[in-house]
Amino acid sequence: MLGKIRLTRAYGGTVEGVALVSTEGFSPRYDLDRTTGIITKIGHALEGRSLKDCILVTPTAKGGVAAGWAFLDMKAKGFAPRALVFGRTNPVMVQGAVFADITITEGWQPDALKALRTGDLVRVDPKARTVRIVKRGS
Repeated sequence: MLGKIRLTRAYGGTVEGVALVSTEGFSPRYDLDRTTGIITKIGHALEGRSLKDCILVTPTAKGGVAAGWAFLDMKAKGFAPRALVFGRTNPVMVQGAVFADITITEGWQPDALKALRTGDLVRVDPKARTVRIVKRGS
C-alpha cells in the first residue's frame, strides 16, 4: 500500500476501484445525466466523465431529496460508483447511498483531494475507516 487516509465516518462494504477525484462538489440531480451516468453539467470539473464503477472523491455533496432515489436508480441501470468519498455530505445523500447499497464516507485526514489522483487504484474499507492507495495511476 502506498498511502492511507483516515475517514471520520463510513458505511458499506469494502470496495476497490479507480479514483475519480474532483475539487468540485457532486449532485446526482444537477451534475449527472441519470440515463448514462456521465457528468453533463457544463463546466463541472468532471464534465464528460462516467461514474460507473469508480471511487468518486469530492469535497461536498450538493443537493438534497433527489439523492434519496437517484443512487438506487443509478445502481439499477448499472452505472453507479463503487463508493462515494466525501469531505462533507448530508443525511439525504447518506440515506440514498445506504438504500442503494453504495459505500459512502465522510471526512478525511489527510486531505483526500491532495493525497489522491484520478486514476489511482484505491481500496475503501468502512470498517477500518480508511482509504488506501493500492497503486498509483499513470
